[in-house]
Amino acid sequence: MINSITARGISKSYAEQAALHKIDFAVQPSEIFGFIGADGAGKTTLFKILTTLLKTDTGTAEVCGYDLEQDFLAIRRIIGYMPGSFSLYGDLTVEENLKFFAQVFDSTLESNFELIRDIYILLEPFKKRRATDLSGGMKQKLALCCALIHRPQALFLDEPTTGVDPVSRQEFWQNLKAVSHQGITTLVSTPYMDEALQCDRVALIQSGKILQIDTPANIISSFPKALIILKTSGNKNLLINSLKEIPLAESVFSFGETIHITCEPADKPELISKIKQNQQNISFVDNPQPDIEDCFLYYMQRENG
Repeated sequence: MINSITARGISKSYAEQAALHKIDFAVQPSEIFGFIGADGAGKTTLFKILTTLLKTDTGTAEVCGYDLEQDFLAIRRIIGYMPGSFSLYGDLTVEENLKFFAQVFDSTLESNFELIRDIYILLEPFKKRRATDLSGGMKQKLALCCALIHRPQALFLDEPTTGVDPVSRQEFWQNLKAVSHQGITTLVSTPYMDEALQCDRVALIQSGKILQIDTPANIISSFPKALIILKTSGNKNLLINSLKEIPLAESVFSFGETIHITCEPADKPELISKIKQNQQNISFVDNPQPDIEDCFLYYMQRENG
């Protein structure tokens, strides 16, 4: 299928250390598909493989109808890639970087300007500034423009919002959604759990393995455990250690100012009673609802047995 991306059984190891283990997924045309996981989960290795910068140990993949191994030169011509670290030419200006990347793909800034117009408008006041002198958010916007300048069929963005301020992160996701409406399939990786909600579908990935693939809404709605959320005015670490000693509590995690506890749904009333009996200086959050991070931790624990 045009603009679809599929992977089957992709594995990769470095010096006997597995980075990816039998990765399978399929991305639909024009979809924003997110790989959500912490540093070291295997996201960058996977993106380097899909953009033909690394070879797999085992497994195959197709990018927009092209075979990863046999058609790697063709794949390079029809994708856009934004690596995790800033990789443009710092001594060139904004305008010079855009013209250079357009020429690399035998294109021009003018021919695909409509695709990047909304992003470029924010960059235009700095078009004569060297790329190395841009702020983090502006470097991000320039890198995205350079990845789009030849109107790729598929776009690969490896942790594009890491280290970027919240406003720029929000603007970036708005830009990505506009790009997907232009028919470009987008794969994006991020360690930020909240960004999962910006994707059409996500793959939760940990230690080189995919834990779950679905829409964020389906992943959250299928959370199988009961959730208790509480706060304390006392010593939080001591409370967490104490809660872990209660047999009915299957998991206890710190979430900012709160503590999230999971258990079997049938055990929830008894667990709440035990917590109230044994703890002071606590308050419960009414009607607690799981988020994507609760789901990620659940699937991670299940994978680890």
